[in-house]
Amino acid sequence: MRSARPQALPMPSGPSALTAVVVMALATTAYLASSWVMSDIGTFFSSGRPDMFWLAEAFLDGRTWLAHALGPHDVVILDGRVYVPFGPGPALALVPLVAVVGRATAVLWEPLVNALFAGGGVALCWILAGRLGVARTSDRIWVVVLFGFSTATWWVTARGGVWHTAHLLASILTLLGLIEAFGRRRPLLLGLLAGAAFLTRAPLLFAVPFWAWSVLPRQGDRGWEGGRHPSPVRRLLLLAVGLAPGIAFALWYNAVRFGSPLESGYALATLPDWLADQRAKGLFSLVHLPMNIDYFLLKLPRFTTSFPWITPDRLGMSILFTSPGLLLAVRADWRERVSWALLGTAVLVLVPSLLYYGGGWVQFGYRYFLDSLPFVIALVALAAARVGVGWLWRAAIVFGVVVNLISVYWVYRL
Repeated sequence: MRSARPQALPMPSGPSALTAVVVMALATTAYLASSWVMSDIGTFFSSGRPDMFWLAEAFLDGRTWLAHALGPHDVVILDGRVYVPFGPGPALALVPLVAVVGRATAVLWEPLVNALFAGGGVALCWILAGRLGVARTSDRIWVVVLFGFSTATWWVTARGGVWHTAHLLASILTLLGLIEAFGRRRPLLLGLLAGAAFLTRAPLLFAVPFWAWSVLPRQGDRGWEGGRHPSPVRRLLLLAVGLAPGIAFALWYNAVRFGSPLESGYALATLPDWLADQRAKGLFSLVHLPMNIDYFLLKLPRFTTSFPWITPDRLGMSILFTSPGLLLAVRADWRERVSWALLGTAVLVLVPSLLYYGGGWVQFGYRYFLDSLPFVIALVALAAARVGVGWLWRAAIVFGVVVNLISVYWVYRL
């Protein structure tokens, strides 16, 4: 029986690391190729909202505001300055690129940047699947195909823009955390990754209890056999030290922009009238739960007899339709506490989004679930390691691939 906590396994090196690089290259190429093929305009989709690239330039100039608004909605305008209400993590990640090539060139490269982020996530999923015991190469391939091409990851990669890049970066940070949690379990590193993930997608702050549970000492840790049991307090303090810079930056960033460390800007952002009416009922409220549950689990597309055979609702669609292969997670070993910890974390991370007023706005599927996806894919990998990926699950994954390939078609038409 598997240990109740993540097992320490060696980091990939040599051929394994090379394989991950190949996986990233293939996935990145697939993302770019699918976007090009599905385009009817001879180029990649442009959201017209590269706010994070502009914000990276602003950081380099010592500013927290943009030179001007890039769109009428989802911006905060105070005292003639334009602020981005979303977490600054992607902008911080883009600072080196913008510093080297300039903001204008970096914006032109946005489709490639997103494809590289998504491809990196697929490569990390490959590593995580191996770390969780998926020994058969075919099963491992199915797990990464599920993650990268049978979920809304494909849609947000092709769509891009200020709303979507954060999901790709957050997946990378969370997958890195899971690889570490099932590896050396270094508290300081896990804290740093958790803080960076929070700066990128705020709901991931609710994953901190999992990281804390992961670093708690267990029999087999260094020093245990010699009678010097590792201190749980010390390990939790190191996790907190790693987390602190991300939290401190977020509080400072809010205070500098809006005068309050607790004001992120979401309550101040400009919105179309119908969304403003929703927000007036509460930024987070149970009132929004039925709508979000509907788009998360229940909403189906309209079926047609002409290509591409389905017309999605612009505000969302059930992940049971877009990503049925994720149900393989039910075959994980539920006698193990780690399975329940992963499931609980996936639910906990999703709760703020289910209570949020805005849904995912224009989307294919339910993109907010991407915050929870790495934890669910870890469960899928545990299931694949335990029972394999049978033909029924493969069919479910292929179904999701077809649906999400269609999502790329709708990137240009929603």
